[in-house]
Amino acid sequence: MDREMRIETKQKDEIPLPAPLFRDPIYDCPTDPTVIWNREEEQWYLFYTQRRAMDAAIGASWVHGTKIGVAVSRDGGKWLYRGTLEGLDIERGHNTFWAPEILWAEGRYHMYVSYITGIPTDWEYPRQMLHYTSGNLWDWSFAGRVELGSERVIDACVYEVAPRRYKMWYKDEDNGSRTTAAVSEDLYHWEVLGEEVTDCAQEGPNVFELGGVKWMISDFWRGLAVYRSEDFTHWTRCRDILEKSGTRPLDRGLGHHADVVVRGERAFLFYFCHPYAMETEEESGGEEAAKLMPQERNKAVVQVAELTVRDGGLHCDRNAQVSWPGMPDTI
Repeated sequence: MDREMRIETKQKDEIPLPAPLFRDPIYDCPTDPTVIWNREEEQWYLFYTQRRAMDAAIGASWVHGTKIGVAVSRDGGKWLYRGTLEGLDIERGHNTFWAPEILWAEGRYHMYVSYITGIPTDWEYPRQMLHYTSGNLWDWSFAGRVELGSERVIDACVYEVAPRRYKMWYKDEDNGSRTTAAVSEDLYHWEVLGEEVTDCAQEGPNVFELGGVKWMISDFWRGLAVYRSEDFTHWTRCRDILEKSGTRPLDRGLGHHADVVVRGERAFLFYFCHPYAMETEEESGGEEAAKLMPQERNKAVVQVAELTVRDGGLHCDRNAQVSWPGMPDTI
C-alpha cells in the first residue's frame, strides 16, 4: 500500500507538457522562446519574439515591429497569454524587439534583447543589443546599450561560467554570422573576446551544463547544431538534433532557436517550428503548401522536448511525450 502511494505521489509530481506547448493567440507566431521561474509569483514565465505572421507584410516587415510576448504557467502544463512587455522603448515610434535572454543574477533579473529602430521591410538595418533590469519580470529599467564592437548583433545568451564571471555568446552578422563571445564581471560592462564558433553561420546560441559537460546548441537553419566544451571556450561539434520533422501535433519542420531549462539532472529544450511551411513533396505532393497564404506558412508554435546525454553527445526524441516536475523547490 505504501509503495502504491509513493508511485501515485511521484506521478502527480510529474506534469505532462502539451504539444504544442504554446500558441500565441494574437498573431500565432511565437519564436525565440526563453523560459524562467518567477521567484515572486512562483510560476513559470515564457518570453518570446511575437512575430506578426497574420499581418499583411511587405518584404520582411512581418518579422519586424515585434514586441516581447509573455505567457505564464503555474506548473508548465497549461500556459496563459498575458500580453507583451511595456516600457521598453528607448526612442519614439514603433520599433522592433527580438530574442530576449533573461536570467536571474546579482539579485535582479537581467534581460538582453536585440533591438532595431522602426519596422524595416528588408534586412539591411543595424541591430543593437540592449540591457534591462527588473525585480519582477514586468517592470524593466533600461540599463544601456551593450557595446559589442559591431552594428549587427542579435540573439544573446548569458551564462555564469565562474563565480561572478559572466560570458555572453551572440550572432555577429558583420562577421559572417559567426557565434562571438564577450565577458563581464558585473553584467553591465562587456569585453569582446572574438568569434568562438566558426564552422558555419548560425544564430540563437544557448549554453548550459548537463551530465558534467558544458554544452552549446545553436540554430544553423538545418536543425540545431550541438557543441561540447571543457572550458566554455573551445567547442567540439557533435551530432545535430531537430533536423527532421516530428510526429506530435504541429511539430513539423526544423527545430529553431531554442532555450534549455536544466532541472537537476534533467534538461528540457524549448524550441519553435513552422508546422505549415514544411509540407514537402514526400508528405503531400506540395499541393497543400501551395494553397496556403504566406500568413499561414509563416505561423509558428513553441514545442518542448527532453534532452539526454548519449554517446558523447545530446539525444533528443521530439516524438516522445514530455513530463517534468511542475513547481521547483528553488531555482
